[in-house]
Amino acid sequence: MSTDTAALQRYSLNGATMGTRYSALFFAAPGLDEVAIAASLFAAVDQVDRQMSTWKADSDLSRLNATPEQQWLDIPQELLSVLTMALRIGRQSNGAFDIGVGDLVNAWGFGPGRQVPRNLPAQRRRQSAAELLEIDQLHSRVRKRAAITLDLSGIAKGFAVDQLARCLDGWGINRYLVGIDGEMRACGLKAAGQPWTIAVEKPLRGVREVMGVMELSDVAIATSGDYRHWVEIADTRYAHTMHPALGAPACNQLAAVTVLASSCMLADAWATALLVLGEVAGPELAQARGMDALFVVRACEGFRQLSFAGGQLQA
Repeated sequence: MSTDTAALQRYSLNGATMGTRYSALFFAAPGLDEVAIAASLFAAVDQVDRQMSTWKADSDLSRLNATPEQQWLDIPQELLSVLTMALRIGRQSNGAFDIGVGDLVNAWGFGPGRQVPRNLPAQRRRQSAAELLEIDQLHSRVRKRAAITLDLSGIAKGFAVDQLARCLDGWGINRYLVGIDGEMRACGLKAAGQPWTIAVEKPLRGVREVMGVMELSDVAIATSGDYRHWVEIADTRYAHTMHPALGAPACNQLAAVTVLASSCMLADAWATALLVLGEVAGPELAQARGMDALFVVRACEGFRQLSFAGGQLQA
């Protein structure tokens, strides 16, 4: 171990955001201003929350949802970037990822207020966000062509993790693991030269159990599953991930999908899209796009796993 590496100090900072907590674990030279770094980390995630939360009535996303149709609304550059990427992934996933499902999220009891319906909400033909949202990149503004309620819960948390990473990059820190819940991003190696290790959770409802461990370096990771958040209607459980084409929660044999990507925003959105596509179309798209992904499929005996690296199915 080099003298410089041996002198690195371990730092651990965390705080509240988005109804959960963020964390930043990093190695850097001793004597850093932890108070200042902690303040900048909080500011990074708080900005995302203030712009993209559906739970804050004064967020930029809530203002967009409340803006009349055909009326342009100036929005911050960060929100513009997330909307642009969301629409792109929506097209690339053949509509499996769609931020225009806010009305479904609310109708099924997952939105602000969490009013769980007594009966199954009615289904109707839908138009996607890609069809109804118009973005003006030059002037950083957006407008809705028709009524639509946007929800960024499948991508905003990943973007917030990327903002944590950018924050530490700005401090000249290049050995870190940042995360919000299961969405994480790693840079470099730990002080002793080992990759960062994270636990992959077994997709069991109401139980926390480790299924395996992954080693990370210079990559982001995100997981979507059906085992954390659900509602029960007429003795049937429905998970929180919406299937845009069905107009209802996704219903297939996938228990969880984990995606590795260059940014946590990409990993977050693609994990959602692949979960919606299901145990057949999801792996097919991951293979076609050359993705790194782990699919956990419910089976009679428990779970079976399909792992792809660069789109290639692993033995």
